[in-house]
Parts: sequence; structure tokens; C-alpha cells
Amino acid sequence: MKFAALSLLLSVTTMVVIGIIMLFSTGSFSRDAYKVVKVAPKTEAAAKAAPSAAAKDSAKQADDDDEPEQFGPVQKQIVWDPASLVRRQAMWLCIGIVLSVVATLTPYHFWQKTWPIWFGVAIVLLLLCFGFPKINGSHRWIRFGPLSFQPSEVGKIAAITFLAAWFHKYEAEVRSLRKGIIYPLAIVGVILALIAPEVDLGTTTIIFGTAFVMIFVAGAKMRYLLPLPVVAISGILYVAIHIPERLKRLGAFLDLEKFKDAGGYQQWMGLIALGSGGVNGLGLGMGRQKFSFLPEAHTDFIFPTIGEELGLVCTLLIVFCYVVMIISGIAISLNARDRFGMLLGVGITVILALQAAMNIGVTTALLPNKGIPLPFISYGGSNLLFCLLGVGILLNIYRNGGPEKTVRAVTKPRPIMTPRI
Repeated sequence: MKFAALSLLLSVTTMVVIGIIMLFSTGSFSRDAYKVVKVAPKTEAAAKAAPSAAAKDSAKQADDDDEPEQFGPVQKQIVWDPASLVRRQAMWLCIGIVLSVVATLTPYHFWQKTWPIWFGVAIVLLLLCFGFPKINGSHRWIRFGPLSFQPSEVGKIAAITFLAAWFHKYEAEVRSLRKGIIYPLAIVGVILALIAPEVDLGTTTIIFGTAFVMIFVAGAKMRYLLPLPVVAISGILYVAIHIPERLKRLGAFLDLEKFKDAGGYQQWMGLIALGSGGVNGLGLGMGRQKFSFLPEAHTDFIFPTIGEELGLVCTLLIVFCYVVMIISGIAISLNARDRFGMLLGVGITVILALQAAMNIGVTTALLPNKGIPLPFISYGGSNLLFCLLGVGILLNIYRNGGPEKTVRAVTKPRPIMTPRI
């Protein structure tokens, strides 16, 4: 298991480093690198040169400006700060590393005892989202000045810890319809019902998919499980069809070339970026699609940008790192000391794997377009915090895991934690 833990750390570190390097290349050309600042004229000549319209506007806002006006009205100026996104991501990375270390040192049963708290916090934060203005057409963020936070990340932790605690407590009744399917899905459905209207169908799909895998691993009957994906896909399609923007994305998924100037624009530009890079890439910083051709080149669509600049070699390296992460996470989970640790580890590994698979599938036009970041690589503080927290929990499960096979007593075989494992 030590090899699995080291492999997990190495794969995650590699992806984080690639993400920071690519943010240096793409962040400078993002609209987020521009900010509006207020500048007061420092001379009388500058004050006289100020436009009259701006003077009228500033007079109306005189009470709102904190800085004193010595020679004239305060002017608004657009400033380009190419390193702002790197600094911000580095700040979130430092916080995430501290959070990961704390999670590594905290016994994972802490999450079993406190899941109701996280569940309540997630519900409150998800409700607060609707009190903030939309960003890119969705109520997904809570803003604190220049910083923003995505409460659905707390919803992921709440759903995983609840399901692990539930199936640990009701191990004997997991094969019943009520406590094996209906009750846990109904409780997780509360979070899904708040995330879906934001509109965030991608995260809704990921949480439901993770819940489905956890219920399967816990040992629920197959005849109860098999209809669930059909019901879930039907529900997501029904919601998407009634949202014009999502309907365009579905049309682009069915015929990308036809909708390449509408709902499929991002994916079309992503494919151009991947094709332009070839095997070896154009070189770091030499990509062209980030120059306002490919929207969100530093967030959701950073994978095609990596392919354009660093080539097929680097994109395959990233896929390999995710495969290593998944294998290591599952190995650590199967070595957990109890049922709760096993289910918690499986849930974290699956939700990270689904995010990666969905992002790569979207950016290569294999799936309909969803706003899902690439774990550990895409720009975004809240997702990076959740991913690093998940790694910390996995490492704690490893630290508290069962003994190695070489020292395990033959007379005391390890009990089966679920009907399937």
C-alpha cells in the first residue's frame, strides 16, 4: 500500500505542476486578467482633461468613493495584470496543501461523525447561491469581493460522507429497497435538487454517478440498481431540453460541424487546438487558440490548450496520471480498516475520476458540453481545494489501513466488507 500512496502523490503532483505551468501560458490572455480600478487625477491638468460625462458620473458617486478627490473626479481604468491568475491559483494551492495535510492527520472517522454538519452547510450555501448575480448564465458561485466560491464542492463532500456513513450503519439492510435505494437517494436528492436549478447539470450528473457506484459497491440488489441510470439520464435530458442553451449543446453533440458557430463553438475550437498541436505540440506559450478563439482556455477547456502547446505526449501523460490516481485510490480504499473507510475512499476516487473523464470527454467532443473543470489542472480555487482535500482523506485511509499481507495472520482472514468486495 505504500507504493499506492506514493503513486497517488506523484500523479497528483505532476498534474498540479502542469496546471500551474499552463496557467502561466493561458492566464495572461484571459478576460479575468483584466480588472477595473479607480484612479484619481493627481494634477489639475489631468483633472481638466477628464471628460465631462465622466465628471457627471463621478459626481453622482462621490459619496461612494472612499479615496479623497484632490484635483478632480475619480476615473475608471482597465488594468492588465498577467500574473494575477497565477498568484490567485498559488494562494488556493497553498490553502489546499494545508487542508490536505490536516485531512491526512485527521482520522477519517471524523467525517463519519460530522457528515450532518457538512450536509447542512451545503444546503445553506447552495441556497445562498441564488442570492448572487449569475456568472456565465448560472447561479453557481458565492462571491466575497474579488474571490468566488462554488458551494457544489461542499455538496460533493456532504453526499460522499453521508452515503459512506449510511451504508456503514445499515450494512445488514443494504439489499432492501427502502434503506438500500430509496432513502439514501432521496437524501442525496436534496443536494441534487439544489444544484440542478443553478444550472449545473454536469455536477448533478457527477454526484449521481458517484452515488450509483457507492450504492453498487455497498451491495444493493442489481434489479433495483439497473433502472436508475435510465431514470437519471431521462431526467437530465428532460431538463436540458427545456433550457435553450443546453438544447443547443445537445444539438452540437449530435452534429458538431453544423453547430460549430453556435452551441458547439467551444468544442470545435478545442478540436482545432488538439489537431494543431499534433504529437509534440507547438511549444509552451506558442498556442494560438487562447488568443480569444477558445473561450475558457484556462479553466474548463485547458486540456485542448495543453494538447496544442505540449502535444499528444503531454495529454497522454495526463491521462496516465489519472489512471494511476484511480488505481491507487481504489487500492487504498480496499485496504481500509472498516466498511466506512472503504466506501469513503471509493466515493472520493470515483468522483475525481468522473470529473476527469467528463472534462476530457467534453473537450474532445465525445460528450455534450458541460462546465466541468479538469481536476488538479484547471484554474479554480474551490475545485482545487476539494480535490486536494480528497487526496488528504485517501492518505489518512492509507495511514489507518489494514496491515500488509506479509504480516497478516493466516488464522484471521480479513472479513468481506460488502457482498461485492
